[in-house]
Amino acid sequence: MVAYVCLLQEGISNIPKFIEKAIENKYSVVATSINANMLPFEPQESDPTYPATVLGALDWNSKVIFTLSDVNVDSPNAKLRAYAKEVLLREANWAEHLQHSGNVMVSLRGPQNENLAAIVRSKTKDLFPAGNWLIRVPITNPELATFEHRKDATEEDIAKAEAIDPWSWWNNLRLAVDHNPKVKVVIELNDSDRPCKETVRRWLGEPIEAIIIPSSLFIRNRSNYAVLKKEWQIIIGHFIAVRANIIISTNPNDNALNQYADYLNKLISENTDCHAINSYEHVLEIPLQPLGDNLDTYTYEIFEADPVKYKLYQNAVQAALLDRVSDNEAKSKLTVIMLLGGGRGPLARAVFNAAELAQRKVRLYIIEKNPNAIRTLSYMVKTLWANKDVHIFSKDMREFNPPELADILVSELLGSFGDNELSPECLDGALKLLKPDGISIPYKSTSYINPVMSSVLYQNTCALPNATAFDCGYVVLMKNIYHIDEPQALFEFMHPNREEKIDNTRCQVLKFTAKKNCVMHGIGGYFDTHLYKDICLSINPLTHTPGMFSWFSMFFPTQPRTLKEGQTVSIKFWRCVDATKVWYEWQVVDSPEDWEHHNICGIGYSIRLWTE
Repeated sequence: MVAYVCLLQEGISNIPKFIEKAIENKYSVVATSINANMLPFEPQESDPTYPATVLGALDWNSKVIFTLSDVNVDSPNAKLRAYAKEVLLREANWAEHLQHSGNVMVSLRGPQNENLAAIVRSKTKDLFPAGNWLIRVPITNPELATFEHRKDATEEDIAKAEAIDPWSWWNNLRLAVDHNPKVKVVIELNDSDRPCKETVRRWLGEPIEAIIIPSSLFIRNRSNYAVLKKEWQIIIGHFIAVRANIIISTNPNDNALNQYADYLNKLISENTDCHAINSYEHVLEIPLQPLGDNLDTYTYEIFEADPVKYKLYQNAVQAALLDRVSDNEAKSKLTVIMLLGGGRGPLARAVFNAAELAQRKVRLYIIEKNPNAIRTLSYMVKTLWANKDVHIFSKDMREFNPPELADILVSELLGSFGDNELSPECLDGALKLLKPDGISIPYKSTSYINPVMSSVLYQNTCALPNATAFDCGYVVLMKNIYHIDEPQALFEFMHPNREEKIDNTRCQVLKFTAKKNCVMHGIGGYFDTHLYKDICLSINPLTHTPGMFSWFSMFFPTQPRTLKEGQTVSIKFWRCVDATKVWYEWQVVDSPEDWEHHNICGIGYSIRLWTE
């Protein structure tokens, strides 16, 4: 199903009329009991009470979510358990008959779900039917709602209830079905207990199909219109931002259905980011090899669509020109700038804009190894920069012999991890191009890592056909992600590096602490870079440059492990270099045992130092 706002009402006997009413009130999907007339513990062969022909196949698959009976297939009572299993299987079979790619929803009643997991596993193990099983989980322990009406509840009772975490019910079932991508979670909010921030953040790392908002969460404003309190708006906004669908749960006699839908559609529009790169969400991409491969025009075009990055580069060059050339020298002193990797010209434009704003004279050398990009640059020199002091060289910067040395080196060789496009090796090789007092823009880059939970990224890694899928670092636009702890600085590189003996290998162990019970699926990778003085670019989640989307995060997968709140996780990370390549290795160590060691000797992923 595409994104939807769904109306959930139980006990509906006429599904076509229910759909008609929902559509009239601006809902695109309905959810209801698969059989309103069935007595759960007295299944009759005559049930269900409606034929498959009341709707066409397209409507069954696209407009209906079936809620299965709330029966306990894990009951300690053997008789009840057997009856419950019979009921659930009969309903699941009927749903499969009606829907080959629809959704059925089943509720978790507590921590014991072995039998339910076995049923879900058996129903989702094959390619067909292609529908999803939606696991309905309360966001907080439902027992907490009863304390409002109980006078006998002690503080100990309340503390015990607060310690019960429904996420663990979901986690046990998720692990039992081996992270099956057909099994998704539906999170049910309730008006008696608002979840804390960390609880909400943790759910964002799960494969969320939807959130259920009971109509009791709505209040009336001064205009007698149904609205949500600010606190609930923020919580629901977080779920909307990770593409969670909305299910409104009401009773059949509710007459404010239209108001709920209007309000939620407005909230969706306010919390949904719509941009050209949305299609990359959760897509695992092998990082670019700009030294080994020549980029195509499609890739260049994506980079050039980011206005923030080039404006900051322009600001950095402008500030450097103003610092290095006084007003008295402005008309006489020439600054030589070398652009290392010109692409199709956006950084060159930034340099020329900076020179014009600073009113300083510059000579620009553009060094670009991609012969296809040289064609575009040459055209720009003839048509746009004919009156500029600009010179193009089709060379690898490490092999270039300049006619003169540069005052400023400008480069954009960062990649999503700061050094994974080999900026240290490239800029070290280009040091001979720079005057003794020359500077580099950028002058420092730092990589960051942290442990993350993301079922979707783990599932996507498992779906890759290669045997070394867990030995590769991926570039990915992360959406459903939970940061188990905040990122920490990993490797730092300074430019220009004038040390007598240069060593770009690195090894570091960082310790992190789980803020909540969770599952670690891998390691997030980020970077920030200082262009000039305090002008920075960052994709670190803590300091992300607003509006910049040129670089996605890195994801280094691990095999999933459940972590306890307060548990320490030590991550050991290597940057390795030999004569032909650079690669990363990673391993969780002493936590309390060592986990798998990934990408040993670059078996799954490495960055080539030279074109093959």
